[in-house]
Parts: sequence; structure tokens; C-alpha cells
Amino acid sequence: QVQLVESGGGLVQAGGSLRLSCAASGRTFSSYAMGWFRQSPENEREFVAAISRRGGSTNYADSVKGRFTISRDNAKNTVYLQMNSLKPEDTAVYYCAARVSSTVNVVTTIPSRYDFWGQGTQVTVSS
Repeated sequence: QVQLVESGGGLVQAGGSLRLSCAASGRTFSSYAMGWFRQSPENEREFVAAISRRGGSTNYADSVKGRFTISRDNAKNTVYLQMNSLKPEDTAVYYCAARVSSTVNVVTTIPSRYDFWGQGTQVTVSS
């Protein structure tokens, strides 16, 4: 079992930046592949970015490639999402998720394959 707590959301103007953090409880953080997802009132939950257990593999949604960067610090039990050049269409609740993974370099883009979820943090980008 792992508990995930996101932070770092807020209101930012278009073109600005935010850095989201997701802190995980427990001592087995390095056993989890991690992902970031987002959901707005108009859309279903969608994949944003994912990172493998040791950070060697990453994957991004086409809509955020070149603007967002996912990273993790296993010593701090934390995964990050650096978001640059934000656009109004990035407005959503952002969730981090953890997936128990026996394979070191696997990343997963499908929400249903994740085992644990945080409560979400709101990101609002004004035009």
C-alpha cells in the first residue's frame, strides 16, 4: 500500500511554469512505476507522463512533449512534473499514480493499470 499526495498546483498565466510534486509514503517507492494524469470537467482522465521505477524510461502525451518533464527522486519518495509554456488547455486536475512493477524499465500510459492514486491538485492556466 502506498499513499500519494500531490502539491504545487495553482493559477498561472499562459506561458508560465509550474512544478508539481507527488510525495509517496512507504519504503518501497522504487518498486513503483509512476505516472501523471489529468482530468478536466469536459474530458475523461487522460495520460500526461510516466516514468519507470528508476527513471530510465519516460513517456509523454503528444500534447505535452517538449513542454513537460517528469522526473523522480527515489531517495525522497517523490515524483515531479515540471510544466513549462503552459496553455489554457492544460487546465485540469492533475493526479499522480503508482503502479507496482516487477520490470525496471516499463512505463504505462493506461489509467486502469495503475494501483494507487493521489487526490489531485488543480492547475488553472489563464489566457
